[in-house]
Amino acid sequence: MPLAVVHVDHAPRALTANVMAFAQEFAAEVAVGFVSAEGASEFRGEGLEGLNVSAPFRPRQVKGTLIRTDNLFSDLNQWMLKVLLAPELPEGMLNAPRGRYRNGVELARAAQVSAMTASRFLQQLRRERFLLESQEFLTLVQREELFEHWSSVAPHGTPDVPARFLANIQIGERVQELLNKVEGDACLGLFAAADGLRVGHVSGVPRYISVRRMPRFNRASPGSNPWNALQPFPKEAPHVLLRVARFPESTFRGAVRRDGVMVADVIQVWLDVLNHPTRGQEQAEHIYRKVLRPLL
Repeated sequence: MPLAVVHVDHAPRALTANVMAFAQEFAAEVAVGFVSAEGASEFRGEGLEGLNVSAPFRPRQVKGTLIRTDNLFSDLNQWMLKVLLAPELPEGMLNAPRGRYRNGVELARAAQVSAMTASRFLQQLRRERFLLESQEFLTLVQREELFEHWSSVAPHGTPDVPARFLANIQIGERVQELLNKVEGDACLGLFAAADGLRVGHVSGVPRYISVRRMPRFNRASPGSNPWNALQPFPKEAPHVLLRVARFPESTFRGAVRRDGVMVADVIQVWLDVLNHPTRGQEQAEHIYRKVLRPLL
């Protein structure tokens, strides 16, 4: 029998179905093959069924089109990514519900975001081929590429405010006491958080404190503001470095309590140290190798 083969770059299921329906209606006596550059193929004709191949799941490369991956990594979107990954992370690495979700409504309820926010997030995942549709539960795929894109939003050159405790004793206890007073608006970050999560790899860096907003220091009323226990921009070496969290919802929702103090979650630490000039890449690679690579 004659065999007509059509080759295309991208073959959505609807397009394949339309081609086969057209062939059946107007050329039922002709065998037909439909092949895509993505690796999928579908044939209609006697003895050709064995040539059918489902499309491998990989992001579509669109020439001349800029895909704005930054939209996928908005503050709340990063938080929802953490929620989807949480069941696969070791206990104590991330403060997030550890459930499985069938749809955006269930994800929104678990992540405590609006249904519209969750729906838009899932649409972005689908558009960029990071969401597997054939599973019962929402499943992230192409994770190596996902983490690569995610790392592109890691902070560069963030200004840090050095500070020193007025009481120059038991600095660890002073940090814990301060963070407990401002819980929800600050947590240990970067290398100190990595130490708290037992994935530290770099020593000798002052403790970082991630803050929702840079605090105001008011010497006139020292008792009313817990941040007044610190002196910013000291002449001596700082006890801590204050850094405003670029993505506060993702940072503070995911923060976990370790040894009596709130510390940033392991994914947040990985992102925050990536571009740090003091062996940040080395610390990030250590976290990726021990914690994130197993998720791939």
